[in-house]
Amino acid sequence: MRPSLLVLALLLAAGFSPALRAAESAAPLTRMPLTGFTALFNGRDTTGWHFSRTVHHGSVGKATVEESAIVLRQEPFGQGGLFLTDKRYRDFELYLETDINPGYNSGIFFRSTEAGSAYQIELTGAASTGNLLGENLALSQTAQATKLTEVWKTGAWNSFRLRVTGDAPKITLWINDVQMWEVQQPKNDKIAGEVDGFIGLQLHWTAPTSAAGSSMGPTTWKPGGSLRFRNLLIKEL
Repeated sequence: MRPSLLVLALLLAAGFSPALRAAESAAPLTRMPLTGFTALFNGRDTTGWHFSRTVHHGSVGKATVEESAIVLRQEPFGQGGLFLTDKRYRDFELYLETDINPGYNSGIFFRSTEAGSAYQIELTGAASTGNLLGENLALSQTAQATKLTEVWKTGAWNSFRLRVTGDAPKITLWINDVQMWEVQQPKNDKIAGEVDGFIGLQLHWTAPTSAAGSSMGPTTWKPGGSLRFRNLLIKEL
């Protein structure tokens, strides 16, 4: 064997394959079996997703794929958007990972309309992360992730698993494999009785010159900052 091939073989045996290391870094964090789940994101491009052109957060967000993750950026700075699946979902389990940190504002939307009326899991990298809210939706029953500080890993990837079933949905959330809450909504809060909708990743606006942005303040996002999401998987129920 030539010396160069011998060196390559030794590197591969030691786990220095770039492809192997990339695959390992993108491996799901959950210790629970993800049997029956299918990918919402192929790891290469944003096929199956689109930015809403009607949402109040804005319509000029930028989505790229970097190191097998969806990366969302404000472009231009201060303007946001809502990145939606092309397909609508009703009853499902959703799994994803994000490394959101303090200073950014996002959310996991579900049963969302194109304009962003939805149930929402708050993502802020702060104490409100994991809380259940309504986005342009009068939510009957909220929930708080009171165990968040026990499991949250600052500056690292964290996993979210969300289960939604029923017309008046029963909603359960796990963060890093620990159940945060389970809520049975007393009624269906969706507009016109809808029982399905898109899954969305929120890219919040911060423009201080707009009426909406003035309530958020100019420090919600840092110029050039980004949100990352990977291992987006779903199982329809």
